[in-house]
Amino acid sequence: MLYEAESGNIQMAITGDSLITRSMAMFREERFLKLVELLRGADVAFTNAEMLFHNYEAPPSPLPGGTYMRADPRVIKELQWLGIGVVGCANNHSYDYGEQGVLANIRYLDQAGLPHAGTGRNLAEARAPAYVDTPRGRVALISATTSGTQWMLAADQWRDGLGRPGANLIRYTTEYTVDRPAFDALRRMSEKMGFETLKKRMHARHEGETIPNDTETRLFLPALQDQYQYPIPSGATFVLGESFASRTVPNLADIEGNLQRIRDARRQADWVIVTLHNHEQGATADEPPDVAIHFARAAIDAGADVFAGHGPHRDRGIEIYKGKPIFYSLGHLILQNDTVALMPRENMGRAGLGWEATPADWFDHRSGRELEGEWLGMSAEPYRWRNAVAMVTFEARKLKEVRLHPIDLGFKRPRAQRGRPLLAQGEVAQEVLKLFQRLSNPFGTNVQVEDGVGVVRAG
Repeated sequence: MLYEAESGNIQMAITGDSLITRSMAMFREERFLKLVELLRGADVAFTNAEMLFHNYEAPPSPLPGGTYMRADPRVIKELQWLGIGVVGCANNHSYDYGEQGVLANIRYLDQAGLPHAGTGRNLAEARAPAYVDTPRGRVALISATTSGTQWMLAADQWRDGLGRPGANLIRYTTEYTVDRPAFDALRRMSEKMGFETLKKRMHARHEGETIPNDTETRLFLPALQDQYQYPIPSGATFVLGESFASRTVPNLADIEGNLQRIRDARRQADWVIVTLHNHEQGATADEPPDVAIHFARAAIDAGADVFAGHGPHRDRGIEIYKGKPIFYSLGHLILQNDTVALMPRENMGRAGLGWEATPADWFDHRSGRELEGEWLGMSAEPYRWRNAVAMVTFEARKLKEVRLHPIDLGFKRPRAQRGRPLLAQGEVAQEVLKLFQRLSNPFGTNVQVEDGVGVVRAG
């Protein structure tokens, strides 16, 4: 053996979302330092950077992905101090500060030397793999999102000009199954409210290539505000059935565009990680949406070694598909979304707050007046603050095991403290592992508990 990478051995640390706004390096709790040791000990550690790193050079977008997520660029070094070696940037906050915010975030990550994927100056860059060299081989990362405003999609270069900065967005439509009375009522509404005329115009504009055709059992209702979208307007398809159900249907052009880059990365790297940010859900909030399941399995088929999901701010199940792990969501690594420095006027106005309102006023509106014992939203939901870090070990290019290390992010601690992870213990650790056992069982995955760690063994 000439190179160490020829062994086919590697250990990857896979984490969920990092909503980081503050420093990390000065803390010294034993369980925190052991977590840092764990991340640094991996050959490569990944997290989804659900922040934009900039100094407010760009104006805010009129439609953020929720909270306008921003962190001081100096915080990038805190992720690197933790051991993070590559980040995903495709998520619903990618466009919180528009095209200039996308570019500023890229610039600061590049200056810090932290490899990243998922956004770019054009669609080709947004879909492109990021590469990280490790002693055990070259690792590629491809980052995509199904969540976020349709306008954040990066655009291709064209014959006479530049592409558009943005994110690697995988679009989808929702298909609803309804019974006969509901289907007939929707068709009548479509005729009486002018949707049929609109669809004719859309077919003409798009040359009929991407607008779903109606049949006796299928009806497409477009979203009025998105009628100019290309290559497929958003909307909903209604299917005649015996009962009521729904499923998400991906834009196949977006899927294939990503699979092409995965196949490319497979030829250029020793290991390939594909990551997807998705807030959507299946039949329940515990279940991933159809679009995530479809893309995850297709990514493995195209050559990915690991598929890492995140976005719903909760844990979801683990599937071992063709000997490769799929994490449908690992929740968070860091959750400091209540200490963002500034909050643009648009969000203040949506909360009914006046011109003189401060960020603390907005966080009180969203998360509660905690000093008065009022807890709201995610701050009141314990499962948001109890997640896991997955250590994935391959030997001789075959999956050996996944070890789930529960982490505690400080549920109901003061706003100035919570959100920083420590290795969990006691009831919190047990709660996390039991949740992964329950959520992974439908995928045929057995999560054993050994010494406070969840273990999934291949085969």
